[in-house]
Amino acid sequence: MKAIIFDFDGTLANTLPLCFYAFQNVFQKFDNKDLSPEAVKAMFGPSETGIIKENLLNANKEQAIEWYYEKYAEHHHALVEPNNDIVNLIKLLKERGFKLGIVTGKAKRSLDISLEALQMENIFDVIITGDDVIEPKPNPEGINKALSILQLQHKEAMFIGDSDADMYAGIQANVLTVGVQWLPDYQTSAFSIEPHISFNRVSEFINYFIGC
Repeated sequence: MKAIIFDFDGTLANTLPLCFYAFQNVFQKFDNKDLSPEAVKAMFGPSETGIIKENLLNANKEQAIEWYYEKYAEHHHALVEPNNDIVNLIKLLKERGFKLGIVTGKAKRSLDISLEALQMENIFDVIITGDDVIEPKPNPEGINKALSILQLQHKEAMFIGDSDADMYAGIQANVLTVGVQWLPDYQTSAFSIEPHISFNRVSEFINYFIGC
């Protein structure tokens, strides 16, 4: 195993409450529609811009997209706390020489906001966002693209995520696929497609794969 590729929201950072808040704010302001977190979650797949363009009824879609990013950045520090377990995991994996990657449906703009806020910049060897693919997860395009950039074979990498889309993408990409529910908020409580292995705590993952 040479590379560990992560999903972001709900996997590397507890950003889902912030995503829910920003989308709810957009749809309330522009469509006068109140959305539950579950309704927001049901739209996940495309990037934020894709979700707004596909689902917002109001014609001012570009203005709505800007409003989303404004709310996302404005409330990041209040709604997203750094997770020491994740920080320590990344540090340990880097020390052990693993290549690290992110494959996320998020747009680059919001991911950059989060990486800066959480001081995770310049850590990852490859980052594939929703802006970098034609087909978002569950399509394996993003994972395959990351492997190509890293110049690795499928058997040399694992993909870790918290959603059904992550599990489908990882398995279709023929990489070791790990389902996690180790942050306070995650997308899937019961995977409809079974990952190769799953963990509820970061420490369990470390003990299983790193042995320390």
